[in-house]
Amino acid sequence: MMENRIQQTTSNKPQTFPELMAPAGDWTMLRTAVKAGADAIYFGVEKLNMRAKAANFTLDELPEIAALCKEKNVKTYLTLNTIVYEEEITDVDEIVSEAKKSGIDRIICWDLAVTEICRKHDMPFCISTQGSVSNSLSANFYKTLGAVRIVLARECSLEEIKKIRANTNLEIEAFIHGAMCIAVSGRCFMSHHLFGKSANRGECIQPCRREYEVVDNSINKSMVIGEDYVLSPNDLCTIEFIDKLIEAGIDSFKIEGRKRSPEYVYTTVSAYRRAIDLYFENKLTAEVKKNLLEELTTVYNRGFSAGFYFDVPSSNDYADIYGSKATTRKEYIGKIINYYKKPKIADILLETGKLKKEDRVLIIGPTTGVVDLKVSNILVHDDKADSASKGERLTLPCEEVVRPGDRVYSIVETAIK
Repeated sequence: MMENRIQQTTSNKPQTFPELMAPAGDWTMLRTAVKAGADAIYFGVEKLNMRAKAANFTLDELPEIAALCKEKNVKTYLTLNTIVYEEEITDVDEIVSEAKKSGIDRIICWDLAVTEICRKHDMPFCISTQGSVSNSLSANFYKTLGAVRIVLARECSLEEIKKIRANTNLEIEAFIHGAMCIAVSGRCFMSHHLFGKSANRGECIQPCRREYEVVDNSINKSMVIGEDYVLSPNDLCTIEFIDKLIEAGIDSFKIEGRKRSPEYVYTTVSAYRRAIDLYFENKLTAEVKKNLLEELTTVYNRGFSAGFYFDVPSSNDYADIYGSKATTRKEYIGKIINYYKKPKIADILLETGKLKKEDRVLIIGPTTGVVDLKVSNILVHDDKADSASKGERLTLPCEEVVRPGDRVYSIVETAIK
């Protein structure tokens, strides 16, 4: 957890809201992000994006993505942010051309071949964090190439961001939540060297996050490095000082996580949405921040850090376990059979486990997104019940529309604290 070193401030309040940008690895995540209050979503297609192992979309889906998001007044940013080889230039041209025709708002890139092709198609583009922009001179150089925004290097402190803001009128984007990488802006060869999966091509399988054994061959003894995962930083979390980032004049706040779950998107986007809105209502208190931080701990995280925003990360900013420290997890229990719109009732087949009153459930589907529901009443065979078990069909109140086939999960606490 972050040290108690952040104090709220309400001075120099900006006049405009920063954009809140959410990750979208598939349709479920996209619709979840929109419902949760994102102002923009970023996503990739099958090729040339830094999350090749995410679900990703197809070129044919771009018109539908653009249409849905325009209807909801949400911006769409397509990531083309890997290195590009000579034989892939025609692929880049096809992707940018289709994005332009489909109505996608911007391309996120850093390879100059992509910027040139964006210029050719009159397609707005942002310079990715892979470009390692950490000063205004670099930012203004990219402006001469036609960039409309820069995604700052992860290594920039809050004070450095303020100086950059004072010396460029380019839009500035910065990460506010999610995974951090031990390598400089993600440039790492470990995965490529060990497994032939290049991080710079979006294929990283994160061998750095694992437990390692150090062997002294001369005496045939070894030690396990498992108490501190020295190559695995904690996740970034800025909820306790989001007001300071707003006041720094950052135009767009980016949440990392295209490979994470729909409930991660739901929880992180809704938490930061509330924080930003409450800031502008002068209601973002220390108590509110504390409550929002607790919500963020319930979904995937490796522990939290302030990253580079205030100083160089210390030994406390590295993971002490492999995997997630989330305080809750979801367990599949069944599926939606029907939804009755007038009484607002969900009809569920319980395929495993047990469900009881006061339980919390998530209903997740590609069109539904995520519905977070506390069970208030249960009917089994039209009779009131305190619980239902595997094989039973039950109904319960559900204000939001859900759909047949949506998956139902119960939320349980984990042993990790």
